[in-house]
This record gives sequence, structure tokens and C-alpha cells, in this order.
Amino acid sequence: MNIESVKSLFMLFSGEDDADRYAPLIRLAVKETESMLLPEADSADIRLDFLSAAIAFYRMRRILAARDREKYTYAGKMPSAGQDSSAVYAERLLRDYISLCSDLISSDTFVFMSFSGGKEK
Repeated sequence: MNIESVKSLFMLFSGEDDADRYAPLIRLAVKETESMLLPEADSADIRLDFLSAAIAFYRMRRILAARDREKYTYAGKMPSAGQDSSAVYAERLLRDYISLCSDLISSDTFVFMSFSGGKEK
């Protein structure tokens, strides 16, 4: 995997201008992707860069969603009861890349930390 490519893709997904601010998160995502690789998988496959960037983006959105639990309204601010839609879309993006890389990885090592009350989407 190419870390510069992962940083560039992370900036594309997140809209951030400075990937260095999230360098520890990006390095962690690359390590996580490496741990999912099947023994015969080509670690230079470009899809893995996309997967690593999607993992970093998903983790970033979850961190920000946990921190930003307030909703600003006309009258002031109040606790947000709903789920952060950007975190939901980051999860969907990540699931798409896990599916795209299914022949390269063993995705049972990745755990989505959110629990739902019903069926998986």
C-alpha cells in the first residue's frame, strides 16, 4: 500500500485539506488493512489504498460524531438525538470497499462498533 495515495484518498473522502492532521488515524487504518490481508493477496493492489482511506474516514467520522453530540437550532443548541448522517454514509462507503476487496481480505476481523436493533442494512 502507498501511504501517500491513502492520504490523498482520505482527503478526497473527508474534504479535509491537511491529511497530516489525521496521520495517526491513517497509519492505524493502513495497519488494520494489512492485518486483514489474505496470505496470497497482492499488497500493492490499489483497492487496498481505497479501503485504508475508507477505514480512516469512517474512524474520523465516528470520532467527530461522538464529540459533536449537540444540534444547533435557531433558539440555541440542544443535544442531538439522531444519528450523524455523515457517519452513516462513511460506514456505507466502508462496507462498499470491504465488499470490493473481498477477494483480498478476510473482513471478519473488522468490527463495526455500532449496534442496530434490527437487521443489517
